[in-house]
Parts: sequence; structure tokens; C-alpha cells
Amino acid sequence: CYFGKEQVVKIRLQQQRGSSSQCLVYYKGPFHCASRIVYEEGVMGLWAGATPTMMRNGINQAMMFTSKSSFDALLWGKLDGDEAFTLQPWQSMVSGFFAGFIGPIFTGPFDVVKTRLMAQRRDHCPCYKGMCDALLGIYKVEGLRALWKGLLPRVLKIPPGQAIMWTVADQVVGLYESKLRMRSKVS
Repeated sequence: CYFGKEQVVKIRLQQQRGSSSQCLVYYKGPFHCASRIVYEEGVMGLWAGATPTMMRNGINQAMMFTSKSSFDALLWGKLDGDEAFTLQPWQSMVSGFFAGFIGPIFTGPFDVVKTRLMAQRRDHCPCYKGMCDALLGIYKVEGLRALWKGLLPRVLKIPPGQAIMWTVADQVVGLYESKLRMRSKVS
């Protein structure tokens, strides 16, 4: 399942301070980290933060598809189901790029909570008991802006990827739609 184990291991490894001889490194690598989590926290420790990850991903996808469709209509006049009109690659790229900004803005709090839950060790007095506790705790202690920590790196990463993905997707769909139109004319 995408919503857990490898992300928990990655975040725990990233959280460690250096590997110099003066610093005690708790996890020696990915397999050691995963086995320590299972031994100390149980198998479910590998799925810490799964709920906010699912919330983040679900909302992100809904926002991305909705905003991509809206940008296509607003910028280029392409409506959903308009098979006769295929966007030019650069048009798909622009719409996809802008759509890539929307998801991280709406899902920032879930991303922060996901990371905090994955980073905490459940065998050591955990700071947060779950998603709602973390949302409220972060808000109360650090303020509303803390729920969007890390937004800049996400908006530097996600929109370019969405631009490329939508450019390819729109061109592939356009190719199949044109082939279907040609087949229906022949029939």
C-alpha cells in the first residue's frame, strides 16, 4: 500500500542528524529502520500517518482534475467531452502547471500532519494521537500558518510535474479520440 511503510522509513531516515562518529545514528539504513519500527512499535508503526496521506492524496487528485478542467475551459475554451478539440502541447502544459498549484494549497495541512505522524516514534511518548489531534495541536501550539509549512518546496516540485503529465495525457487522449473519429467516419 502506497500510504505508509516506505514513507515512514524515508521520513525517519531523513530525520536523523548526520552520520559523523560524534552523532549516534539510530537507523543504519532502510531495512534496519523498517525492522526497528516493527520491533519497537509493531507492524502498524509502518503505516503511521496513513489517514492524512489518504486525505491529502484524495483531495489533491480531486482538486487537480477539477482545476485542470476549469483552466482548460477558462484559458482555451475546451470543455469536457469536446472530442473535436485537442489542446496544443503548450496549452496542456500551461493548464497542468496552474492546476498543479491548487492541490498543495488545499492539502498543506494534511501533508504537515502526515509528516509529523510519520516522524514520531510511537514507543516514545508520542506528541500526537492521530490526525485530528495533530491538526488541533499544531494549530494551538504553532498557529495556523504552521499547517502550511513546506508549501514552497511542494509548489516548486508539483506544478512542473503536473505540466509534463498533463501534456502527455492530453496528447495521448487526443490521439485516441482522433483515431476513434476516423473509424466512425469510415463505418
